[in-house]
Amino acid sequence: MTQKESSWALRVPGANCLRPVAILLLFSAAFGYLEAAVVSYLRILHEPARRHFYPNRNSDELFPLLTLERLRSAGPEQQKTLIVEIGREAATMLMLAAIALAVASNARQWTAAFAIAFGVWDIVFYACLKLLLGWPASLFTWDILFLIPVPWVGPVIAPVLVSLAMIVGGIWFLWREVAGRPVEIGLRNAVGVLLGALVIVLSFTLDYRNIMAGGMPNPFHWGVFGLGMGIGAASYPWRRS
Repeated sequence: MTQKESSWALRVPGANCLRPVAILLLFSAAFGYLEAAVVSYLRILHEPARRHFYPNRNSDELFPLLTLERLRSAGPEQQKTLIVEIGREAATMLMLAAIALAVASNARQWTAAFAIAFGVWDIVFYACLKLLLGWPASLFTWDILFLIPVPWVGPVIAPVLVSLAMIVGGIWFLWREVAGRPVEIGLRNAVGVLLGALVIVLSFTLDYRNIMAGGMPNPFHWGVFGLGMGIGAASYPWRRS
């Protein structure tokens, strides 16, 4: 950093936050496209088996899912693809955690950086799926969000709202942290945010038995989802220290 840039960074509160945020944005956006490309390949690989068991299903529809029994009957390749997919999801979280660790100086910054990386990755992922596959048809199209430890499902707009909240909260928190004016984090804040996150996850997984049995998604639990978002927002440490 030049003397002029250093002087500018000292005059502008939180200016040092720009570099880590730019790194997070660039990595997560590129990773979002990569994930979308991988999903486009996976859909091609799975389509013959899904067409065999659900011949009247529109190719753009993800549901009903193939049950484990039908995956086994479809051959070892389909079962192996499912295992690979679960591993890919775990690796995705590790990579997002790693880039957050690379730009963070402590656990507080890492948490904020991970929230930014995850949120940007998720939103860019959906934008690139729309570009590559013309999917989703709308923000209310149902999607399979994760498979660990059970299927998470919901309309696309739900995870997008979560990601937007993570980006806003993460950037604000990281900006305060890097500026040397961190926010207060009490036990109530930490427990509340964690509880809100768990309630949100619950809203995505309440229907997992039906989904794993090859059923169509039941109406989304917007009340549970909204409760989780509300708890998280109300518990977030917005105050300065």
